[in-house]
Amino acid sequence: MKVSDFDFSMPERLVATEPAPGRDSSRLMVLNGGASPEHREFPDILEYLHPGDMLLLNDTKVLPYRLHGRKPTGGAVELLLVRDISQDGSGKHWEVLSKGSYTGTLEFTGPLWANVTDGAVAELEYEGELEAVLDSCGEMPLPPYIKRRADERDRKWYQTVYARRPGSIAAPTAGLHFTERVLEGLREKGVLVRELTLHVGVGTFLPIRSELVEEHGMEPERFEIQRALALEINALPGRLITVGTTATRAVEGYFSGNYEPWGEDDDTVRGSTDIFIHPGYEFRAVQGILTNFHLPRSTPLMLASAFCGRRRLLSAYSAAVDRDYRFFSYGDAMLLLKGI
Repeated sequence: MKVSDFDFSMPERLVATEPAPGRDSSRLMVLNGGASPEHREFPDILEYLHPGDMLLLNDTKVLPYRLHGRKPTGGAVELLLVRDISQDGSGKHWEVLSKGSYTGTLEFTGPLWANVTDGAVAELEYEGELEAVLDSCGEMPLPPYIKRRADERDRKWYQTVYARRPGSIAAPTAGLHFTERVLEGLREKGVLVRELTLHVGVGTFLPIRSELVEEHGMEPERFEIQRALALEINALPGRLITVGTTATRAVEGYFSGNYEPWGEDDDTVRGSTDIFIHPGYEFRAVQGILTNFHLPRSTPLMLASAFCGRRRLLSAYSAAVDRDYRFFSYGDAMLLLKGI
């Protein structure tokens, strides 16, 4: 299958560069089995989930990992902290992304310095807790198609209300629509609301360089799932509905055995998965996905296509364009169901 098969066009004005006025004020397109798309508001999701269904959230937390530093000569260098690679648990050695291949020291506003090697690895020096230091000098790492600098609003809105496990360089954006009110309404209805963790890395966003989908390889991302949750999913009386492609990749990576364990105990499985879900993949656990509208030729778009069919999904995207849905991270939502 060609990567170009996952292309589509849309006007620039539909790219959501600002959050919606309220988290649950976004629109919701529903693809339920083979029926025509339904056009609803996000709180209407309560009508589509039933007692005994499970809604599975990704509780990863985004920190303000984008840093603007100065060389000793005064030149500016931007770093994006990608992954803690400290072997001693200090949190001071990081894989980073940066334009160019700068080697040398950088100073940031606040009590933070870095020694950078080839623009790829950084040794941080700071006082106190890293999370507090980043709060004082970092920016939320908004996607590059949002062509503005992150501000104080993004610290709140580019984060789910249930985020609690720091480690992602991007928010699991399908979860941005939830409020405590909507989640409580689902619980009162008898929907099981559960959490796992997958820390979003660069693999979700790297462009596909190959012409064929099957030739692309995903970068591994770390996840954690409680053993009790895995057993609960196996015995689930209803459907498993994942919130976002990240939660989908974590649970499908685990249940398909497509992961490398990097530490586990009696209660928790910890691993990394490079699972690449695209058309032709057979889902092991998931019967529904809540997601956003994704970039053309992107791996999240291919995952959604694997679930409901490429032609059906792209037809729904065309309808979304015609109806002025808002696209991408701060955009509207789509609920994909197998039908009942």
